[in-house]
Amino acid sequence: MNLKKLAKILGISETTVSRALNGYPEVSERTRERVLAAAQAAGYRPNPMARSLAVGRTNIVGIIYPLQPNDLADPMFLDIVGGMSEALEAQQMDMIIAPASPANELRSYERMVTGRRVDGLIVGRTKLYDERISYLAQQGLPFVAHGRTLLQQPHAWFDYDNEAGMRLAVARLVSLGHRRIGLISATPDMTFVRQRIDSFHAAMGEAGLAVDPDNMIDNAHDRRAGYQAMQRLLARSPRPSAVVVDNHMSGVGAVRALLDAGIDIGRDMSLIVWGVMEDSLAGYNVTTVHQPEPRRAGAKMIAMLFALMDGTPPSELQELWQPVLLPGETAGPAPA
Repeated sequence: MNLKKLAKILGISETTVSRALNGYPEVSERTRERVLAAAQAAGYRPNPMARSLAVGRTNIVGIIYPLQPNDLADPMFLDIVGGMSEALEAQQMDMIIAPASPANELRSYERMVTGRRVDGLIVGRTKLYDERISYLAQQGLPFVAHGRTLLQQPHAWFDYDNEAGMRLAVARLVSLGHRRIGLISATPDMTFVRQRIDSFHAAMGEAGLAVDPDNMIDNAHDRRAGYQAMQRLLARSPRPSAVVVDNHMSGVGAVRALLDAGIDIGRDMSLIVWGVMEDSLAGYNVTTVHQPEPRRAGAKMIAMLFALMDGTPPSELQELWQPVLLPGETAGPAPA
């Protein structure tokens, strides 16, 4: 059964049948009900490609991502994308991930928007003043930012509470008697990194502790950089008695550096890592700031994107989830 035959059975035009099936408002409710009932009785199934063309939809959601080698081995990234894929599959939609170099990323957005290649976008790794979001907010294409910015343009976003998570980590170490606490962080032009750094300073200040700038190392976003950053902290005198690592990829490198240096983690030096760590890393159950349910988070971002497509104002689609501290063996009392 095709559209032409269905229209002939009903004795109305193919255009009217098509508009009734696709929910156009100019079709009366009585006609719509008649068409839907006849389509169901005849076992009619619309051609997805034809329907997409008729309503101006691609049935595709896009992510433009400056992929790094670590991303394909990052369980958090894969879980979030997996949750997005499942949510889209349930609606018979697809997702594309378009790698782009940082220098050409904005141009990739422009091509995607002007070519109307997708119905919506997820924007990751947000920056403080993000030109991608500023551009998209002016274009009218639905998008959800995975992370916040300092931009004033209303837009939909999903994030975990980075400030609260860092406070949990610092409070845990302070309660264990630590006074010299270091921080290894990723690239500070990303919003989540700046939020965590600022929260680290605030939490230390509230505990009456000074922050030693030499115990703060940034631009550590992978295992190698995490390893080198921890080596620098170990070489200090006096060195920190505890360190927070604000991302799990460099956290793996930091743990390896401690092990190679013969450090008894949790006794000689304490460590808290933000994000997913292996259940057992070289025999240690790592204390972590955990972002719960990443697959559900991915599905939530897709649900927010669908809401935008249905006309919900972006200012009503801003979601902040709370991280939790998962105790492990790597955060212990400060050495005497």
